[in-house]
Amino acid sequence: MPKLNKPFSSCISLFIIALIMQLFGCASPQPVTGGPQDRIPPKVVNMTPKNLTRNFSAKKILIEFDEYFKIQDETKEFNISPELEKAPILKIKKNVLDITLPDTLEKNTTYTLNFGKAIADINESNVIKNLTYVFSTGNEIDSLTLSGKVNSALTGEAEKDVTVFILPVERDTLFGKRRPSIYTLTDSSGNYKLNNLRKGNYKVYALKEATGGGDKIYQQTSDEIGFLKSPVTIDKNIDNINLQIFKEKSADFRVLERKINSDGSILLTFSQQLINPKLTVTEPAALDVGKRLTLNSTNDTAKIWLNDLSFDSVKVAIQDQGKLLQVVNLTRGKKDSYTRDLTPTDNAANGKLNPYQTYTLTFPIPITAADASKITLLDDSIKRTNFELIKDSTNFLKYYVKFPWKTKRSYDLKFSAGAFTGIFNSKNKEFIKKFNLDPTENYGTRTLIMDVPDTTKNYIVEFINEKKLPVKQYIINKKTKIVLANFLAGKYFVRVIYDENKNGVWDTGNVKLGTQPEKIWYSPEEQSLRPNWEVENSMTIPKPPSP
Repeated sequence: MPKLNKPFSSCISLFIIALIMQLFGCASPQPVTGGPQDRIPPKVVNMTPKNLTRNFSAKKILIEFDEYFKIQDETKEFNISPELEKAPILKIKKNVLDITLPDTLEKNTTYTLNFGKAIADINESNVIKNLTYVFSTGNEIDSLTLSGKVNSALTGEAEKDVTVFILPVERDTLFGKRRPSIYTLTDSSGNYKLNNLRKGNYKVYALKEATGGGDKIYQQTSDEIGFLKSPVTIDKNIDNINLQIFKEKSADFRVLERKINSDGSILLTFSQQLINPKLTVTEPAALDVGKRLTLNSTNDTAKIWLNDLSFDSVKVAIQDQGKLLQVVNLTRGKKDSYTRDLTPTDNAANGKLNPYQTYTLTFPIPITAADASKITLLDDSIKRTNFELIKDSTNFLKYYVKFPWKTKRSYDLKFSAGAFTGIFNSKNKEFIKKFNLDPTENYGTRTLIMDVPDTTKNYIVEFINEKKLPVKQYIINKKTKIVLANFLAGKYFVRVIYDENKNGVWDTGNVKLGTQPEKIWYSPEEQSLRPNWEVENSMTIPKPPSP
């Protein structure tokens, strides 16, 4: 074998080392680090024939985008107005949308292809909203517009991505049965605009679909709706057609959900808020004795615990104000077993107990007995025995722990296994609660002297927090002093419901009857609570706005 000279040998060695490094580099690829997440949807760069073409006679429409895209929920999102017997065929060819029009088009007619939220980019699913393509088979294109804003009837806030649609009066019977062909989506400020409308009389609707919807067909049990009672005549461009959406209360009572939970309790939810409900176990009738029942604050959800779960089936009769509404039947398997967790929640939000409240434990199932000897209270690590464990006199889910709590102390409550006994002799596992007593100076009081515009009417006055959730409510019909006492300092506001039927609750509208929700007024002035302050001022409720 010939001997290699030194320079040639060195070159071979370097080549081998470089090859090995390349192989190892390929085996361990490094992640690509890029810039911010792509939030830009595809952009239209060309339309053939051009948008707003008159005397249209093409069989195909080509829409070119600046990137690759996908079509999502085509059957829900895309349509053509007026409708054709056969829907257009959509195909993707790289970054071009190829649309074939299979039907013969009507003469002298403006057509609108509405893509809704059907077009999105490949990687991040960024959607082009309210993309349309308009053409006319005649010399003129319908060019009338309708615009306005959509707000929540309850909160007054602008509603984003709500579907606003119109139906010709003669086709209003299709509401809730078929999806509309003329629609648009509201922007982030709740504004909408419908373009290329033809002259006519229309009913106007706003639809906010629940998660999982998207078919643009109103479902009363889950969606929110807004509407104008009277038709709108569109013979010119119309602005400020504003709508308020609301969750419609069901006109008919029905049980929405019925089931036996994993802990053996019976859960029932209703389509209506009941006024004076009564629930009775009719079969086996013996199970009605000793049953335990709770209802939520709005009386539209009930939970029942029975003393015996050996039944194959059980019937529960639901009544309201003495009237039988429905009898429901529930069955259980003979081998069904149940797991009961006796770990409670407490009222020490974020580990801080309101100094004006009693420390409260709320259990998920009824408690039948408690053993205070199995509870250890540590006050800054010092064991204390002078606390009281008190059962609520009416609520079988609640217990109270009373003790002279002090600020700047840390409290540990240890509940040993078996401290509480629930139904069916279930026992709690060990759990610990830790909290501090919040100082009183973090709380304030605000007093409002409310004046009403009409003493023959009722007004529901609510203090609401920043999330627009009510924290306290008063019903008044004359000049009244109301107090928000000893509440955590923060931003609060006043909301007034014009209680037209004097039933003490906010009544939503009804599409079938054409009624709108009861009107609501939000005070423009913030009613803040400052730490350790007491403030009093006056407020006059204005007259409700005219319909």
